[in-house]
Order: sequence, then C-alpha cells, then structure tokens
Amino acid sequence: MKKSSTLTTTTSMPTSPTLSAQTLSASKISLNSSSSRSGSVAGSIRSSCQSPVRPGSGCVDAIKAKREEIEIDTLLEKAKFYTSVCLGTTAILSVFTFLFLIPFVVDPAISTIIADYDPVPVTCIVIDHIYAEGIKNCSWSSCREGCTSSLTKCHQLFVNYTRIPYSDWERNPRDLDTVNWDVSYTKFLINSEGCGYPPTTNCSVFARQYGFSHIGEPFPCYYSRAYPEVVIGRYSWENNLYHLILSLIIPNVLFAISIGVLSYWYCPCCEKACNKSSRVYAEKFPTKEEIVNCMKCNTEKSLSLNVF
Repeated sequence: MKKSSTLTTTTSMPTSPTLSAQTLSASKISLNSSSSRSGSVAGSIRSSCQSPVRPGSGCVDAIKAKREEIEIDTLLEKAKFYTSVCLGTTAILSVFTFLFLIPFVVDPAISTIIADYDPVPVTCIVIDHIYAEGIKNCSWSSCREGCTSSLTKCHQLFVNYTRIPYSDWERNPRDLDTVNWDVSYTKFLINSEGCGYPPTTNCSVFARQYGFSHIGEPFPCYYSRAYPEVVIGRYSWENNLYHLILSLIIPNVLFAISIGVLSYWYCPCCEKACNKSSRVYAEKFPTKEEIVNCMKCNTEKSLSLNVF
C-alpha cells in the first residue's frame, strides 16, 4: 500500500509543470501578437505623422483656417479691451466735464434766460466810475477776472439808460440834459454774471472802454425785462443758447453711449434683454403635429411616451 501511494504521487507530480509551460507559451504568443499589433499601429501613426504634407491638401487648409480664426479672435478681444478702456475713460471724463460746466456755463446761461434781456440794445451813459482796493471796499464789481476769485481790486460803474434803441440814437442824437432816463444810477456789469476768464474778459480793457475819460458818452447796452435795474454790456441770445445746448448734450450723450455699450458687453441681464426672442410664450412649445412627426421619426421616444 505504501508503494502504490508513492507511485501515484510520482505519476501525479509531472502534470503541473506541463500545464504551467503551456500557459506560459500561450501568454508569450499573446504578448508577441499584441506587441506586433501595437507596433503596426504605432508605425502607421509614425508614417502618417512623418509623411510630407502637401500644400493643397484639406488638412493644411483647415489648419490655416483655424489659425486665422484664432488670430481674428485675439484681435477682436484686444480691440474690445482697448475700446472698453476708452469708453470707460470717456464716461468718467464726461461726468467731470459736465460737473465743471454747470457753474461756468449752464448756470449763467439759465440765469441769462430767466433775466430775459432785451435783444435790441438801448442807450446808456456811464455817470460814475469808482476804482477800489481791498476786500471790504469791493463788495461787488462791474468786471471780475475769475468767477471764484476773491476781489482785491474792482471797477464799479454806474449808468443811466433809456429804452430808446441805440440805432435810433445814432441817427438822431439827443441832448443828455433833456433825456428822460428810464433807470438812473444803476449797476453796470460786463455780462449777466459780472465775471469771466481771459482772454475773452479783460477788466482793464473794459474799464478803459466805458469808464475814465468815456464817462458821459452814449453806448449800447442791454437791460433785463425781468429785473429792470440789471444792465449788461455783452449779450447774444444765439451764443447763449448755443453754449447751453452744447454743454448739456455733448457730455450726456457721450456718457450715455459709453455706459450703454459697456453694459451691453459686460452686463448679462442687458445682453439677455437685447437678445430676447420675439416669439410669444405659447409659440416656444412644439405643436401636436410636430410631436407626432417626431414620434414617427424616432420610435424609441414614441415607445417611451406610450409607456407613460
């Protein structure tokens, strides 16, 4: 019994090495076949990559078209960026410009319109000219260079005026002693604000033109129909309205255009509102005919719908 057991063991032992050798050989064959396949694929890829590309082929045209699209996109992005910077700067400058124009152009123009000056010049004469120095003595001035500067030197001119047009006075001069003046000894200003900025406003020239040796000489002036005691030396309805319209329209239009374009580019809500479809809400859903045609074309969807 012992011998048989040993024989059986000896006969059963050689089976395992033969099986392992067969499995190893099979694995080697599979590895060799897979490596040969991968080598063939790699070789084909290498050959396709290393093959010379013809200039007239579709691949080259597609690559060129793609590069051109990328270049155009980059140029558009750069243009949009620089345009946005310019528009933002324009919006900021237009706001500051409008705030600057309010006290220097808008407010004087509106006050001139409210004063309602007679556009036809009447006849005036200067009856008194006072030159004063010091802040206490210069409570007002007929001319001031700089509307925000403090007065240390001032020219104060007082006039009489009559509503006789200056053109009639030139054709038919009157004796000053016999004239009935409508307003006597009233303040005379260079314009409705009594101030201005060089070179349009020069107080020394203004004083030499109307005061000093020219006292008592008739000259054209403009009086206010709303405030008869106000008399000025310079007035033009067209220029006043022209400057008022320009100061109101140009900064506000530039600001509105800049903000509108920037909002359209960078505000999602504005972009959705601008690109909103004009279709009615009910028209956005498919009709029954469209659903039936879709179900006929795609049977899987129709089956799923029938299930439900």
